[in-house]
Amino acid sequence: MDARPASSRLFLALWPEPAVREALRGWRELWSWPRGAAPVAADKLHITLHFLGDHPTARLPELMDGLAVPFTPFQLQLGVPAVWPGGIAVLEPAHQPVELLQLHRHLGQALLDLELTPEARAYKPHVTMARRAAHAGMPAAGAELAWDIDGYCLVESRGGSYTVLTRYS
Repeated sequence: MDARPASSRLFLALWPEPAVREALRGWRELWSWPRGAAPVAADKLHITLHFLGDHPTARLPELMDGLAVPFTPFQLQLGVPAVWPGGIAVLEPAHQPVELLQLHRHLGQALLDLELTPEARAYKPHVTMARRAAHAGMPAAGAELAWDIDGYCLVESRGGSYTVLTRYS
């Protein structure tokens, strides 16, 4: 009997290696969090490329194959803290490299080819630092984080934990 549930909650992400994850954790620690804020655990810090939602687990092999798209390595410079409407504290890139935007676009087309619907809203790459953080004190300054991106991942979210299902490079 298969222990896997009938569906999987999925997203595509830039998944940091340990040194970058530690630097992101350091950035998170520079903030002043208001009472009730929910800082994101260090092992969950990432940049979402596309949220796929719930899909039948039986479809995972097809999705894994169909989400392999052309990829060019690039560097992402993170260092712009912001608090978005709804109290989402984020760390944004200083600029959006053309390779990141191409990757996002290629993945959007792959989703369409798989008869999935990409999100309609404009893509705003970011690392979520905390939720319920409307009155967070943003860091006055911090070292810009240079993240060498050499691939992307298909990730499953289950019961509050994330599992990288496959890595593409």
